[in-house]
Amino acid sequence: QVQVVESGGGLVQAGGSLRLSCAASGNIFRVSTMAWYRQAPAKQRELVAAIERDGTTRYVDSVKDRFTISRHNARNMVWLQMDTLKPEDTAVYYCNAIGTQNVFGVEFNSWGQGTQVTVSS
Repeated sequence: QVQVVESGGGLVQAGGSLRLSCAASGNIFRVSTMAWYRQAPAKQRELVAAIERDGTTRYVDSVKDRFTISRHNARNMVWLQMDTLKPEDTAVYYCNAIGTQNVFGVEFNSWGQGTQVTVSS
């Protein structure tokens, strides 16, 4: 199986910064997409940022120009640099990794346990 572990959450004031880290491990042949999702109380989980192996990125409009996603393919790691944080960014942030486990094309779609980000006003 494939395990995903994220960390780096915490409590910050509005305007502050945090950097989230995530690593995928286990039975991995290739990780295709790595992404960060978040879920606030009483809200649906939403995609925050995603990055492909070639470095192509996408962001939800609300975080563009404030957040930056990056990855290291060989280490199966991804980061989310969050700047100019706002109270509405408060949520549990989850790391997601999608790829194949072996040469036969067996796929995986694994999630981390989540890390809490709280932004005070």
